[in-house]
Amino acid sequence: MKILTGGYLIDGTGRDPIPNAVVVIDDHGQLVYTGKSKRDYPNAEVVDVSGRTIMPGLIDCHVHFFIEIRSLQELALTPMSLRVIQATLNAKSTLDAGITSVRDALGTPFGFKKAVEQGLIPSPRMRIAITGLTQTGGHGDFHLPTGMRHPLVPFGDKWEWPEGICDGVEEVRKATRAVLRSGADFVKLMSSGGVMSPSDEPESPQFTQEEITVIVQEAKAAGKTAMAHAQSTQGIRNAVECGVESIEHGFFLDEAIIVEMKKRGTFLVPTLQALKAAISHAEKNPDSVMPQSIRKAKDALEAHKNSFKMAVDSGVRIAMGTDAGVGEHGTNAEELSLMVENGMTPMQAIVASTKTASECIHLENDIGTLEAGKIADILVVDGNPLDDITILENTKNILMIIQGGNFYKDTIS
Repeated sequence: MKILTGGYLIDGTGRDPIPNAVVVIDDHGQLVYTGKSKRDYPNAEVVDVSGRTIMPGLIDCHVHFFIEIRSLQELALTPMSLRVIQATLNAKSTLDAGITSVRDALGTPFGFKKAVEQGLIPSPRMRIAITGLTQTGGHGDFHLPTGMRHPLVPFGDKWEWPEGICDGVEEVRKATRAVLRSGADFVKLMSSGGVMSPSDEPESPQFTQEEITVIVQEAKAAGKTAMAHAQSTQGIRNAVECGVESIEHGFFLDEAIIVEMKKRGTFLVPTLQALKAAISHAEKNPDSVMPQSIRKAKDALEAHKNSFKMAVDSGVRIAMGTDAGVGEHGTNAEELSLMVENGMTPMQAIVASTKTASECIHLENDIGTLEAGKIADILVVDGNPLDDITILENTKNILMIIQGGNFYKDTIS
């Protein structure tokens, strides 16, 4: 048994912080007690974290460990075996940043997740989508006009990465079943165009409502839910009305959609970091981003910020997600700074990155808040993120990372 004492506890629920708090972790990695306590725990190892903040490990609901923005030539010359090693390093850098759980929204196969579960790879706990379902010419179709398939998104063995391009109700049904067979925890679909795709626009809706409904139904039949890359107004509306559980990006929201999202409890995973990162990549290395993607990113930037502010002000359920892979892996905490910059309080940003994020990835009974009975995923931070949320961006400020009760990083005791 281990006890953290003296810290300033932000438990992830949104309740008022507790100064001089006690957090008790049993030998199985579960939380026994959090709060103020004068109880004795004989033979427990006590770690004094006075003057530091104790908070839940952060959760990123939208990453891509197998994706990195590079030039077409470099990606084309990178064998899949090397991408696996690169993904391993991306997972580690994400954990080093204080992200103890993620949902990988496309690209990472079931075997990688199993390696994480078996303790072979230092990584956040994982939920995976594996493949994004897309119509021909849609956001997930990376075929160029030349016929070449742009290798930004990994593709290969059909069992580990099922083909996601599908058209019509029956093709969509079969593709959904194939993704579920390959071990997906969520079914990812593209209900609009996107920024990084070569042949569509963010404002265009994709898939018919009939096709989206089939995806949602097949996911539900398997005990799973659907998440949608959705940027256009109509694409978002279609996804929400058909029962998709989380909207990824949400560039062009309107008031009617927000009302429907609140009514249904639909999550918004805003990925504010993504457009900023795409533009930054283009400035540093123009060959790494297609020219049309640069234009699309710049055109959507202000609308994205405005939609996020509308969602915050209206009380939509917002879960933190970065689209890491478009942005640099390991810089995930910048998303909290951007959420605060665009209308959230620091406490709201922390709750979005812990409690609400755990609900979005269906792990709310295990993680997301520091409460008795839950898994001990804990950060000990030098400073108070309620005073300055940006301190979470510097990994030197993260003095302890406890994942499942295991002290992955410890610069204190």
